[in-house]
Amino acid sequence: MKIIVPGTTANLGPGFDSCGLALNLYLTLEVGAENRNWVIHHTLDERIPCDETNLIIQTALALAPTIQPRELWMESEIPATRGLGSSSAAIIAGIELANQLAELKLSDKEKVTIASNLEGHPDNAASAILGDFVVATKINEVVFAVKHSFPDTGILAVIPNYELLTTESRDVLPKKLAYPQAVQASSISNVMISAFLANELEVAGEMIENDLWHEKYRKDLVPHLSKIRILAKKNGAYATFLSGAGPTVLILVPYLKLKKLEQLLKKMFSNATVQQFKVDRKGMQVLK
Repeated sequence: MKIIVPGTTANLGPGFDSCGLALNLYLTLEVGAENRNWVIHHTLDERIPCDETNLIIQTALALAPTIQPRELWMESEIPATRGLGSSSAAIIAGIELANQLAELKLSDKEKVTIASNLEGHPDNAASAILGDFVVATKINEVVFAVKHSFPDTGILAVIPNYELLTTESRDVLPKKLAYPQAVQASSISNVMISAFLANELEVAGEMIENDLWHEKYRKDLVPHLSKIRILAKKNGAYATFLSGAGPTVLILVPYLKLKKLEQLLKKMFSNATVQQFKVDRKGMQVLK
């Protein structure tokens, strides 16, 4: 059995802690035979445990403490602490591991709620489980999530070679916003979502780049964001935004201008990974 979970980008500018988009990079967990102890084989960062302290196994055991240990193999294309949903993918893989081995028969809504409560907010979790573009909120520990079809457009990512912890990126955010600013921030987010649903990427791009929730406070942590935004705008991109808490930056760009912009970004950011992505429309899958 294989559990496949896509990476994600969250926020998309003003959709803070609410909007998420699944991307075509994946965590794959292969489930082997029962074993005396939990073992998870991987060739990732040596800081990631190979025993029952691994986040995937801890999550599974929190839901189903009596499941028998297994031998597992994990591969991941999702870089850790880069704002592409690596921790969400691990948590969701753990939820599905418990769901399959303990025959919990969880619904998608239940999986989204569990993952969101463990993560703290639903943007990455909902889009990774459901796929595509998801708008979600959590009220009294229950998550409400709606999946939409994201417009077909080019997506570029600039992934720096350094980490940025979500906790560090959240620490720079204000504890309160003035009421008029919060109202405007909310209206910008509403228009962005409406523009995506209407396939009006130019309008969506304007809203993304006028976010008032978080990017203005995080700009000193990600100085490359403004440089990328200027270059992208000059070369016909719809929008540039911080992926989750960063430091990865995503660009929405027409397909006809994708290759040129990709080459310019690789030249400007030779120490970073510049990569094309597509939207993952399916979300988490289980192959038996």
